[in-house]
Amino acid sequence: MKTRWTKLFAYGFMLAFVGCTAFLALNPSGSGSSSSNSLFTSSSFSASISPYRSRFNNLISHYFPNSTSSSIEEKPSHGKESESGRAGVFPALAPTISGSVKNQTKEKPSSKKGGSLENNSTNDGTVPQKNGDFLIVENRTSIQIPAKNSTESGLSVEKKGIDKTNIKRNETAFKGNEVTSNIENETTTVSQKKATSAPAVPRAELKNQTTAGSPNNLKAEKVHAGGSNGTSKETEDLVKGMVDCDIFHGKWVYDDSYPLYSEGSCPHIDEPFDCFLNGRPDRAYQKLRWQPDGCKIPRFNAIDLLQRLKGKRLAFVGDSLNRNMWESLVCVLWNSVKDKKKVVEAFGRHEFRTEGSYSFLFKDYNCSIQFYRSPFLVQEWEMPDSDGRKKETLRLDIIERSSSGYKDADIIVFNTGHWWTHEKTSKGRDYYQEGNRVYSELNVVEAFHKALHTWALWVDANVDHKKTLVVFRGYSASHFRGGQWNSGGACDRETEPIRNESFLSPYPPKMGVLETVLNGMKTPVSYLNITRMTDFRKDAHPSVYRKQNLTDEERREPERFQDCSHWCLPGVPDSWNELLYAQILIKQKRTPNW
Repeated sequence: MKTRWTKLFAYGFMLAFVGCTAFLALNPSGSGSSSSNSLFTSSSFSASISPYRSRFNNLISHYFPNSTSSSIEEKPSHGKESESGRAGVFPALAPTISGSVKNQTKEKPSSKKGGSLENNSTNDGTVPQKNGDFLIVENRTSIQIPAKNSTESGLSVEKKGIDKTNIKRNETAFKGNEVTSNIENETTTVSQKKATSAPAVPRAELKNQTTAGSPNNLKAEKVHAGGSNGTSKETEDLVKGMVDCDIFHGKWVYDDSYPLYSEGSCPHIDEPFDCFLNGRPDRAYQKLRWQPDGCKIPRFNAIDLLQRLKGKRLAFVGDSLNRNMWESLVCVLWNSVKDKKKVVEAFGRHEFRTEGSYSFLFKDYNCSIQFYRSPFLVQEWEMPDSDGRKKETLRLDIIERSSSGYKDADIIVFNTGHWWTHEKTSKGRDYYQEGNRVYSELNVVEAFHKALHTWALWVDANVDHKKTLVVFRGYSASHFRGGQWNSGGACDRETEPIRNESFLSPYPPKMGVLETVLNGMKTPVSYLNITRMTDFRKDAHPSVYRKQNLTDEERREPERFQDCSHWCLPGVPDSWNELLYAQILIKQKRTPNW
């Protein structure tokens, strides 16, 4: 009996052991599925890494889950796995591994802001979980990148068999099928073929952000100095439109965003041009903007111009009307800079009517805005008379003396015209000289032609047009009513511009002469033909508001002492500088390296 019961117990134990073992080995479910599933099978990757691992070890690990093992745990693979899919096992190798992943779903934008993965699931229906300390970059490879420095970027990733997570595109730069980690610098280069949304702006460049298409990668700052010039793309479109447009034929339109700088804000306006300081009560003349008929001109962007003028000299050469324009430009630029102590006149001067030249230095931009007094562009002269006295003449054949000072400037703005209407020049008797000959009488238009011819020859011989932009500003219209500048002419009651073009003056013959001379020059000259546009503006002269303290005689007969030639500042010369700015933009578009 003992032998019989012993045999029955032995057989029963063996059957129970075999049945239990078979049940555990073949059962596909259970809390230890990861181990039991692999009890009799192993992946090629597991076999290559741990050939010594046996099914017995798996069985032991199933019963003793806390036991340690030197083998590397294998993750289930869905589809064909690339080598780069194993980079998460060796994170140190991740930046250098490249490859492609087949049969993977493409990256899809998250439907939630900030790239939240809430309520999303993978293609196999499982709820995504964060994969430890790693982010999975799925766009080209399944390389894993440490996630401890990562933040959300508004994108989510879907892929069978790998966790969804947010991707910070600023931390990884894609180049072809290679992945370059650039977390510290936070810069991004996104492939145009694979990117599923617009590239993120690099955080490191936000402070110095530039706008695509901007010439010389200039800052796209919005400046009321004035005012916003829009994007550089808009400016480029305006420049293209101006190339074949007559920007000098148009009208004045009301614009409440003008003037370009506030009245009374600029300390560099001479008293005769500072109508606000001198008590002019009306303001409407400051609110008009020049609008060409066939195109638009860009609004003056002072910071942009200063950037373009870095290391350059801009010189105005001419009479007091060019000084009017020079002071206008100095004020627009001065109002735009933050540290105004770094804008100084080279010799510390504060009034600009007595010396032959002046220069404002903008130290932060290493540029200067200069003025050279030269009302005729040719040399004023003296020669002995028959009675031993000196007689004033005008040498039509010699360029004026200060020419050596500005011939190398990067931009030169010339003008002449108003002094040719004065008594000596208009009458032309014993005044004009060529060589040793003084003409007893010479028509002023012919004398003007000779003087401009001398100027043109000098420019062609002395100015390098590849380096220097040469500009000639045309004649600025006057509006004396009831007499001329020296015979009681007046304009003090004018507060509105001319609206009807039929009231404009004929085009001055001297400007026709200028155009003839310019057409015969070797040097290309940009002609600012402002004659017609200024003829509308009978409202914008200083008139009686040319000084603060009038004499008794001036109070008794104000019509005799009015200024209807120059212009109030802010005012019309600001628009001339907008046209000059447009010419500079055109020049730099045609000559990018200038």
